[in-house]
Amino acid sequence: MRRARLIGMSPVLEPNPQNGRRKLGLVFGAMMLVTVVIAIIATIASP
Repeated sequence: MRRARLIGMSPVLEPNPQNGRRKLGLVFGAMMLVTVVIAIIATIASP
């Protein structure tokens, strides 16, 4: 029953992604940038 639902769906992760490490680095860098920006804003806003 569970397998029937998965057949029509495309895989979440590609088996052989092109530029996989670069994409992972960009995502990780974006996450870190957002965290740093939030930390800076919180530091400035704190009394």
